[in-house]
Amino acid sequence: MRDFIVSLSLLIAGGSLFGQSAHRLLRNGDQDYQKERYTEAEEDYRKATMQSPSSKATYNLGNAIYQQERFEEAVQHYEKAVDLADDSQKGQSLFNLGNAQLKSGQLEEAIETYKSAIYFDPDDIDIRRNLYAAKLMKREQQQQQQQSQQEQDQQQDQNQDNSAQNQDNQDQQSGQPQQQDESQSSDQPVENDAPQSAQESPDQQMSREDAEKLLQVIENEEKAVQEKLRKTSGKRKKPTKDW
Repeated sequence: MRDFIVSLSLLIAGGSLFGQSAHRLLRNGDQDYQKERYTEAEEDYRKATMQSPSSKATYNLGNAIYQQERFEEAVQHYEKAVDLADDSQKGQSLFNLGNAQLKSGQLEEAIETYKSAIYFDPDDIDIRRNLYAAKLMKREQQQQQQQSQQEQDQQQDQNQDNSAQNQDNQDQQSGQPQQQDESQSSDQPVENDAPQSAQESPDQQMSREDAEKLLQVIENEEKAVQEKLRKTSGKRKKPTKDW
């Protein structure tokens, strides 16, 4: 995450004592943040936002909370910063919002947030890189969910096999004709004797072989989206990285 500190010259709110107080709190917060005293910085930024709400103060408050690994709470402040920001500031607020969402496990939300951030800052390589990483994480999560479901299905099949085998043993012990028992057991190999892992391994192997191709497709899609955004945005001025 970018350890972004707002330029103090942009935070001076006129000559009133109220504005000077908010400015002083922001300055103290910046100093604490740079010294990695994030708890103290949070307190200063929080007081500043209460006195004079602004996208910059709210954004810095989100940064201080993020550094303390309270990611879900940081999401809330970044969302407020996005609402308060103008177009030149939305890209960075959205970027850090996406980071906080990613850290808190909100993968789908992070992906959509990064896409929005790219619209406001299309040439920012960090946003594009994080969007790509979020998509990979989402795909990995889906694969893990599929694997978990497959394992549950395998366990269920195994339980059914064990139940059928126990019934066969009971039938044999109770004097069932041997010919009937052999007929029942001959039906089993067709559906149940082949290990589930052997049946499913071709699909799993194919997924691994196709992974790199799929990632390339994702990247090409992102390039196409950015090209379209550049054409539609006209001569919109690219915001600077620092506020």
